[in-house]
Amino acid sequence: MTVVLVVAVIVGVGAGWLARLDQATWPAAATRAAVAFAATVTLFGVAVTAVTGILTVVLE
Repeated sequence: MTVVLVVAVIVGVGAGWLARLDQATWPAAATRAAVAFAATVTLFGVAVTAVTGILTVVLE
């Protein structure tokens, strides 16, 4: 779980930094960073759920 959060934070910071480079305002950059963070955590959750489901079927 810690690795997921570290990766999500890195993605969020990167998205916010790229937004600022694109001349976005601070609130807009923070919003983009938050959306990127949430999307990364969600994507990891979906991947873990899918792998768990596949392994459950295969190992039965």
